[in-house]
Amino acid sequence: MLCELSIRNFAIIDRLQVQFGLGFNVLTGETGAGKSIIIDAVGLLLGDRARPELIRTGEEEATVEALFDLTAVPVLRAELAEQGFEDCEELLVKRVVARSGKNRVYLNGSLAKLGQLQPLTAQLLAIYGQHEHQTLQKPEQHLVMLDDFAALASDLEAYQLFFREQQGLESRLEQLKAAERERQQRLDLLSFQSRELTAAALRPGEDEELLAERLLLQHAERLALATSGGYEQLYGGEGAVVERLDGVASQLEALVTVDPRLGSWAEGVRSALFTLEDVAAGLRDYQGEAFEPGRQAEVEERLALLTSLKRKYAPTIGEILALQAGIETELNALANVEATREELQQQLSAARQRLLRAGEELSAKRREAALRLAAAVEGELQALAMPKARFEVRFFLLPEPGAKGLERGEFYLSPNPGEETKPLAWIASGGELSRIMLSLKRVAPASDGVPTQIFDEVDAGIGGAAATAVGEKLRAVALGQQVLCITHLPQVAAFADRHYRVEKREQDGRTRTELLQLTDADRVQEMARMLGGAQITDRTLEHARELIRLSAGPGATDLPGLSPEPAAAGESS
Repeated sequence: MLCELSIRNFAIIDRLQVQFGLGFNVLTGETGAGKSIIIDAVGLLLGDRARPELIRTGEEEATVEALFDLTAVPVLRAELAEQGFEDCEELLVKRVVARSGKNRVYLNGSLAKLGQLQPLTAQLLAIYGQHEHQTLQKPEQHLVMLDDFAALASDLEAYQLFFREQQGLESRLEQLKAAERERQQRLDLLSFQSRELTAAALRPGEDEELLAERLLLQHAERLALATSGGYEQLYGGEGAVVERLDGVASQLEALVTVDPRLGSWAEGVRSALFTLEDVAAGLRDYQGEAFEPGRQAEVEERLALLTSLKRKYAPTIGEILALQAGIETELNALANVEATREELQQQLSAARQRLLRAGEELSAKRREAALRLAAAVEGELQALAMPKARFEVRFFLLPEPGAKGLERGEFYLSPNPGEETKPLAWIASGGELSRIMLSLKRVAPASDGVPTQIFDEVDAGIGGAAATAVGEKLRAVALGQQVLCITHLPQVAAFADRHYRVEKREQDGRTRTELLQLTDADRVQEMARMLGGAQITDRTLEHARELIRLSAGPGATDLPGLSPEPAAAGESS
C-alpha cells in the first residue's frame, strides 16, 4: 500500500507531501491544476524515463519519494533481501532527476540501479490510463489475467512441470549431439584424464596423511634420540627412575605396620611406578618402529604428484575424485552414444505427449473461462457507458508449446456496435482502458495482485447513472485494498473514503501545485464546485451533501459537514 508520497521541484510542484490510506482515495481539482503531473511523478517510481524538462524552473534536481507498506507482499521483502537491501515492513523509494543527467534511485536509503526499480515497484503499484506501464496494453499479461480469473494456477503449474521436464530432456539431447560432433577429440581428452587419475589411485584425506608422515620423517632422528633416551632413563638404564621408585615404595610398604599413614603414600608411589612402566614400554615399542630408508623420498614424490593434480583438476582430493566420477560417466555416455541418444529420444517423445495432454486440458479450461470472462466484462461495461461494447479473448496457437501453454491469448474489443473486435491494445482510449480494467478488477479482484491501483481518466466521456456506477464499482474494488482515482465527476468522488483536492496557486510570481486532504466541510464545497462550476449556491451545496449521503449509505446523515447550514437569524428554517 502507498502510505505517503512526497514530490519536490517537479514541473509546477514546489513541495508536495501527502498521506494516503486504505480504501478509495479520490483526487479532484480544476482542469490544469496539476493532477496529471502527480501521475507523471508516480510514473517515475515505476521506471518511466526521467527527462530534464520535468525539473521545476530554476532548480537543479527534482525528487519523488514514496513510502510503501510491505505487509501484504512478503515475496517482495524476500526479493529486496536477496538483492542486499534492508529487509523491513516498509519500503522507501526515492527517484532523483538532475539536470546534469546524474539521476539516482534509492531503495530504503541504499543506492540502486534503475533496472532494479521497475520489477519491484510494479508489484506494488499499477496505473490504469494512458501510460507506458498500462497493464492492458501488454498482451502478454492478458493470459495471466484470464488464468487468475479462472483459478487455473494449479493447472498451469502442472503443465509447467511437464514443460520443464521436456526442456531438460531437450537440453540433454542437444548436449549429447554437440558432444557427438566433437566425440573423438573429447574421448581422447577424457581417456587421458581417466588413465592419469586411475593411475594416481587417490584416496580421500591422503594428502593430509602424507603431510603428517612427512613431518615425522623430517624429525626421525630427534624422535629416535628422545624415545631411546627416555626409555633408558625411565626403565632400561642402571639406576633408572622405575628402579628407584620401586625401592622407595618397598621401604614405605615395610613401615606401614609402624605408621599406617605411609600406606597411602606407598600406594601413590607404586601407582606412579606402574604408570612410568607403561610409558617406558611405549617408548621401547616406538623405537621398534624403524623408519624405512628412502620413505621420505617416496612421500615427497607422492605429495608432488598430488600438488600437480590439484593444479590441473581441482583444489582438493575430494573434488578431484568427484571430477573423476563425472569423467567416467561422460566416457560411458560417449562410448554408448547411440544407445544413450535413442533412450533420450524415447524419453523426450513420452514427455512431449504428457506435455501436450496437459496443455490441451489447460487450453480447454481457458476457452471455457474466456466465454465467462467476456460475458462478465461486457455486463460490467454496460453500466459504465459502454452498453454495446463487445469483449472477447482470442487464442493463437503457438508453433511449439510455450512456458504458459500451447497458445497465447489476447483481449479484443469493439467499443461501438457494427465494428469488428480488434486488439485491445490498439484501439482502446485511456478512459476505455481504465473502465475495462475496472471491470476486470470487479470480476477478478486478484487478477494482478498489485495492492495499489491508480485509475486515471476512468470517467472520460461518461456521466449521470454511468458515473454513479463507476463510483460504486471503484469503492467495491477498494474493499480490502487501496485505490486512487483522478476524476472530474462528483458522482464518482462521492463514493470516496478520502477526498483530496489538487490546487494550482500563484505565489511570488511562481505557479505552485498543492494536494490537500479535505475535511467533511471542505469536501462539500469541492463537490459543489464540481456540480455547479464557479457559482456555488445553497442549492449546489445541498445537492453535494445529498450526493455524499446517498453514496455513503445508511447513517451518513450524521457525518460532520453533511448537515445543512443552520438558517441565519430572521430566516425561516
